[in-house]
Amino acid sequence: MKKVIYQSFTGIVLAIFLLACGGKKDEQQQAPPPPTPVTAVKAEKGSATYYDEFPATVTALREVEIQPQVAGNITGIFFQDGQRVTKGQKLYTIDPQQYRATYDQAVANLNVQKANLNRAQKDADRYNTLAQQDAVAKQLVDNANATLEANKMQVAAAQAAIQQVATNLKYTTIYAPLDGTIGISQVRLGAAVAPGSTPLNTISEDNPISADIQIDESQIQRFLALQNRRNSASDSTFILMLPNGQPYKYPGTIRIVDRAVDPQTGTLRVRIAFPNPEKQLKPGLNGNVRVKNSTGDPQLLIPYQAVTEQMSEYFVFVVGDSSKVSQKKVTLGARINEKVIVKNGLNEGELVVTEGTQKIREGAKVQVSQPGQPGGSRPDSSSRQTAAK
Repeated sequence: MKKVIYQSFTGIVLAIFLLACGGKKDEQQQAPPPPTPVTAVKAEKGSATYYDEFPATVTALREVEIQPQVAGNITGIFFQDGQRVTKGQKLYTIDPQQYRATYDQAVANLNVQKANLNRAQKDADRYNTLAQQDAVAKQLVDNANATLEANKMQVAAAQAAIQQVATNLKYTTIYAPLDGTIGISQVRLGAAVAPGSTPLNTISEDNPISADIQIDESQIQRFLALQNRRNSASDSTFILMLPNGQPYKYPGTIRIVDRAVDPQTGTLRVRIAFPNPEKQLKPGLNGNVRVKNSTGDPQLLIPYQAVTEQMSEYFVFVVGDSSKVSQKKVTLGARINEKVIVKNGLNEGELVVTEGTQKIREGAKVQVSQPGQPGGSRPDSSSRQTAAK
């Protein structure tokens, strides 16, 4: 009997022990995870000066194609390819022999017509004198006057012909129409040229020089205001970025805002002039024009790396009460260096997670440290997403 009681007592004790161990195990399994270490900063207002970039093509403010106005063979080239030329400088000559002969012939014809006019004038004077004395038939007087008028018109026609052939003779010598840099000649000595053929050359005005950009129609008023504003020599509103990524050392100013919006693209061309004393900029060069944009008022800014993108929408994790995070949808503005403007969805002073976003989710408890302090997670490039402008 005692043995049965002892075995029952032992079984009860063992059951209690096992139950106690199982409870501790369940408690261990249900214990909350430790806070996730993250780095966070406060959303603060700051200066919102930034730059918009526009693709640009360098172009000459003035550029002239040298076209032949008469037909003939090139008999002279009076410049070096690529050199600077001045207005009125002789560039090409076209064989003038046929035009000079035509001119001489026109002059001779004019002299003949003048001689005929002189004779007709004398005849008309004589017949009109006789008519006053009633000593000649009226028909002869009328004929003499008609012949005089005809000779006057022939002289006028001969003079016009001389002007035409003189102009052709003048066009056999081609002069520079403006100061600038001339390109590589498209013809050689002896080449046959004619009006409407390939241009002989091109002259570009290279100082100042311009860069053309295309702006959206919504920005027209902004650029018109910039055009009307007086800029100083040190103003950096317009900076040209060269193809090598370096900024051009001279700032620009708006020279021309085009007259009409392109209905196909909804854009308007703006021409920005830049000093070019060292001839560093060449027409046709491609780059970007950076245009300073400042709202004038402080804007809410957060680090760019705090933003995550999901289905073309942008979110940040905000640390709230009890060190728990919540995800907020935000509307972003322009990116300014390592920061980005937040237009909507966030309040000034809220604590935004910048590092460790890939380790947390909605409602997670975190352990916050400031950037640069121990305990913060290491930056993770995978958490950086592109911000919308």
